[in-house]
Amino acid sequence: MAMAHSHPDIKSVIATLGYVKKFAGTTVLIKLGGAALQDPKLVQSLCGDLSLIRSVGVHVVLVHGGGPSINQELTLRGISWEFIEGQRVTTPEMMDVIEMTLCGSVNRRIVRTLNQAGVRAVGISGTDAATLLCKRQSPKLQQVGEITQVNPNYINAILNSQENGIGSIPVIAPIGIGKKGEAYNINADWAAVRVAESLGIKKVLFLTDQTGILDSEMKLIPELDAGELENLIETETVKGGMLAKVRTVLHALRHGVSDVHISNARVPNGLIEELFTDRGVGTVCRVRSRAQTPSLKTTTEGQPLA
Repeated sequence: MAMAHSHPDIKSVIATLGYVKKFAGTTVLIKLGGAALQDPKLVQSLCGDLSLIRSVGVHVVLVHGGGPSINQELTLRGISWEFIEGQRVTTPEMMDVIEMTLCGSVNRRIVRTLNQAGVRAVGISGTDAATLLCKRQSPKLQQVGEITQVNPNYINAILNSQENGIGSIPVIAPIGIGKKGEAYNINADWAAVRVAESLGIKKVLFLTDQTGILDSEMKLIPELDAGELENLIETETVKGGMLAKVRTVLHALRHGVSDVHISNARVPNGLIEELFTDRGVGTVCRVRSRAQTPSLKTTTEGQPLA
C-alpha cells in the first residue's frame, strides 16, 4: 500500500509549533507607534494578535508612542513644535498636552481594546511607582527626558497578576518623572529598550509606519548586525526619526537584547508572522548577523517620534 503524502502545509504547522515552544514562558516587548495608533480597526487587529500570543504562554510588555495624536492636539491648541534629530522639543506648555494625550486618550484606547479582546491589560505611565526616573536630556530639548533608572517592580507585578493562569499585559505610556516630581516626555523607542534591558527581555519588536530598513534601491534589508547599523549612523545614511531608532536598537543589542525587529504595523497578522514563522516581515537586527546582507547603504525617511 502506498503511503499517503503529508499535506504541504504540515511542515509550516510543525515549524510554527516549534516557535511556539521556543517562546512559551518568555517575555517579549512590543513597541507600537506611528499613525497605526490612530486607526481603531488596526489597533483592534493588533490586539487580537496579542490575545493569540498570550494564549500560547508568551508574556508581553507593550510600550506605545503617539506622535500623530500629539500633533493633532497641539494643532488644535495653536501650539507649534519642532524636532531635533527625531526628538520633539518639549516646552512646559506642550508637556501638559503630551502627558494628557499619551496617558489619557492613547493609553486608555489600547487598554480598552485589549480588554475587549479578552486580554487583561493595565495602563500605566513611567511616572507610576516612579517606574521611569529621568533627568533633562539637554537644555535645547527642554522637557525631554533621559532615563536614568528603570524600577521594574510595578511592571513585574502586572505581568504576574494572573487570571485563569494567564498574566496581564502592562501598557506603558512614555512619560517619566524627575527628582522634583516634574514630568518628562521620553522618546518611546528609548523607553522600550530601557524597559527591555531592565526586565532582561531578549526580543523587542518595533511596529511602525515603515516596512523596515531599506537599501539604496528601496528594497527591504531583512537582516543587519550591530556593525552595519553603526555604519548607517557614521555615513549619515539614516536621519531624523530613523536615526533615533537605530541608536536605540544599538543600545538594546549592547545591553542584553538579542533580536530587535522593525516592521510595518499594517501588515495583516505581521506580529504573529514575525514571532512564529521563519519568514519574518521586516528587518531583524542582531549583534552578529546570521546572513550577509546585500547592501549597507539605506535610504529611509525618518518619522518624527513623540
